[in-house]
Amino acid sequence: MSPRRPDADVPPGLLLVDKPGGMTSHDLVARARRALSVRKVGHAGTLDPMATGLLVLGVGAATRLLGHVGGHDKTYAATIRLGQATVTDDREGEVLTTTSAAHLDDDAVRTALAGQTGPLQQVPSAVSAVKVDGRRSYDRVRAGETVELAPRSVTVHRLEVHRITRPAPELVDVEVTVDCTAGTYIRAIARDAGAVLGVGGHLTALRRTASGPFAVAQAGSVEDSAASLLAGGGAGSLGLTEAALLVFPARELTAEEARALRYGQRIAATGAAGLHAAVGPDGRLAALVADAGRTARVVVGFPPR
Repeated sequence: MSPRRPDADVPPGLLLVDKPGGMTSHDLVARARRALSVRKVGHAGTLDPMATGLLVLGVGAATRLLGHVGGHDKTYAATIRLGQATVTDDREGEVLTTTSAAHLDDDAVRTALAGQTGPLQQVPSAVSAVKVDGRRSYDRVRAGETVELAPRSVTVHRLEVHRITRPAPELVDVEVTVDCTAGTYIRAIARDAGAVLGVGGHLTALRRTASGPFAVAQAGSVEDSAASLLAGGGAGSLGLTEAALLVFPARELTAEEARALRYGQRIAATGAAGLHAAVGPDGRLAALVADAGRTARVVVGFPPR
């Protein structure tokens, strides 16, 4: 067995990738690993294979940011089809029921979707990445098990209806934009609105356009974004410090404070709440820090390059 090749010397950072349809998030991670010749690559929130749009990847030490980046609000463009329910709550699943939506007027559709805004107790689709006793729900469903997932608290800040069309007499398609908290299933919004209307519903299109401060307009293909990172910056990539400062307020360090944080030691508190990106005099990210009483502690440390 040949020895594993060492990773290439790649600067840590984020890749902003415009995910094509038909690929899993893991597929994109694998492509980034090949493009950069590094193993340490992760993503900040799964997109279904059907979905397109923004996928944030972390490279090297920047993978330590992903747990914080992935928790930000998201924006999606979606098309909801009323009149059919599917096993996956999207177009890729087998049709379970077909019930004519011909009697629904636009006002009824808008009212049902308005009911899917605000704080919700949302049950994820059984065919989802939610883990049940350590196994993905979709794996259990594909193995023939019946899975019932617990509802989770999510918030839909905005659901804007842009267009309502009727591609067939018994179907209604609704194009929407959704602003929501992380963990919200847009498929579940389609399913639940269809259930309220008594006709069933599912998604036929889904595109993530923003995640926190990052937008799909900044994104590129995996290979182009990786090339930008290797070149020291450009479209589709952000260096480690630049990325952290987009997400967290800055705390400027003295040389002594930066040295202390590198060793995991505490420094004086500032009285500011929440995580801060602690940046040394050299412009490098030393750590994410948070006040704990009179001192600030390292929450996530970043090794010097």
